[in-house]
Amino acid sequence: AIYVRKPSSSSTRDETSVSMPMSFMTGSVVGKRFYRDATVRRADDGNGWTVMLDYRTLKTPAKRPLKLHSRTLAMAVAAEWEYQEQDGIRPFTMPLMKLACTALERVPLTRTKIITNLMQKFHQDLVFCRSPADDELTKGVYEKQKEKIDPILDWAKTEFGFKPVVYTSFLGGKQDERLAKAVETVLKDANDCELASIDAMAAAAHSLVIPLAIFRGRLGVDESIELIRLEEDHQVDRWGLVEGGHDVDIADLKVQMSSAVVFLQLSWLK
Repeated sequence: AIYVRKPSSSSTRDETSVSMPMSFMTGSVVGKRFYRDATVRRADDGNGWTVMLDYRTLKTPAKRPLKLHSRTLAMAVAAEWEYQEQDGIRPFTMPLMKLACTALERVPLTRTKIITNLMQKFHQDLVFCRSPADDELTKGVYEKQKEKIDPILDWAKTEFGFKPVVYTSFLGGKQDERLAKAVETVLKDANDCELASIDAMAAAAHSLVIPLAIFRGRLGVDESIELIRLEEDHQVDRWGLVEGGHDVDIADLKVQMSSAVVFLQLSWLK
């Protein structure tokens, strides 16, 4: 027999399905664990896989079935539910579930807006901003940028046909419109899971080039984090690490980038 905890107001459940509240996407705890097992099964229409909490089909906060084309990704989402503690469901420990909801709900409805927002920030990309070489305080950063970021700019030229221009102004500059158009085409061709992952990485990295380099297999997670934190790590090396500050930022960045990369790569598997 399967015993289910008494329903609470934190989620919506019937005999065949269960939906998380909208606060799932932003909340810290959304109620106690009300299920024993989290598993996956093939969707009723045979197209994709759904996550099951006991005998109920898991739905998104908008009450859409959480149906994923990749069984491997569905199993990873189920694992996040399986490892929730009895005293509470903690969304902040479930990045793959959040990305799945984003890919299934937000991206299809706001795809054009997501791409527009990414392209508006493209010209101020982290990798286009170069520290001055003639300033004693920033010379070390400049040298590291030349060593670490220039190969990515060379890759971008090979990948998209136009080499990006670097700027020393914090306001950035204007990249070749042909380069911007080539980047925009990649975003438009991405499927919903891919675009959700790229958008999440871009928000964490303050860069679109770095997520695209991951997407195209040029960069891994560790190398990407090194590029994102290049200037700040240089300052830490010089002035020291602030506990409770820098270390927390590093851990948060690793979670955001790693989870988006895992979601992306699992979405490509069957």
